[in-house]
Amino acid sequence: MAKALITGASSGIGRDIAKELSKKGYDVILVARNEEKLKEVANEIDTNVKIIPMDISIVDNCKKLYEMVKDIDILVNNAGFGVFGKFINTDLDKEVQLINTNVTAVHVLTKLFLKRMVEKDSGYILNVSSIAGHLPGPLMAAYYSSKHYVYILSESINEELKKNNSKVRVGTLNPGPVRTNFNKVANVKFDLKSLSSDYVARYTVSKMLKGKTDITPGASIKVLRFLGKIAPTNIASKVVYRTQKKRE
Repeated sequence: MAKALITGASSGIGRDIAKELSKKGYDVILVARNEEKLKEVANEIDTNVKIIPMDISIVDNCKKLYEMVKDIDILVNNAGFGVFGKFINTDLDKEVQLINTNVTAVHVLTKLFLKRMVEKDSGYILNVSSIAGHLPGPLMAAYYSSKHYVYILSESINEELKKNNSKVRVGTLNPGPVRTNFNKVANVKFDLKSLSSDYVARYTVSKMLKGKTDITPGASIKVLRFLGKIAPTNIASKVVYRTQKKRE
């Protein structure tokens, strides 16, 4: 039976991707800090499920996680959170934790599991970025920067794999606002219409299983991403700032 490992699997997109992959016949390994919530998700899954309560913002835990499972067919690096506010005012310790979760854990887990997948010449890694990864992010500078790192890292690795004729793929999910616990943690409100996490999960898994590596759900977000490509950075920064300011 094919196996998938999902981080940040206790709620939102991670939970719903796990459920969707289970519907497609995958055994799933659920990773998050909250054991009780992981048990709740596990009860909603029909295939074989294993829960691993773990804080992956700690590098040694990422290494332990790899040693615990190693052979998987799909890795979904979903764990992450945001911090809202002016850069000079936001809490440094929280931002360091953000970087450790959104960037370092993704980097470490991608590298460890990718090596194994390349040896087998089989596998797929989905790194959850964001539309934020394609724009400057005043008032959420650390979060936007972290998602840009995730997107560029994934694109770079995937090109290396293609040039080596590998069957392994590294993709990104680039959603806009989604109705999850993210907004509460980041202490932010969005003006754009939010998609449901179960819709995003269905869309994402469908694209993943077709081998797509650049996944952006929602027509309005596709348009916003295009505009972000063509707009000068200084203009995009001003627009994002005004938009973010309304969310306070």
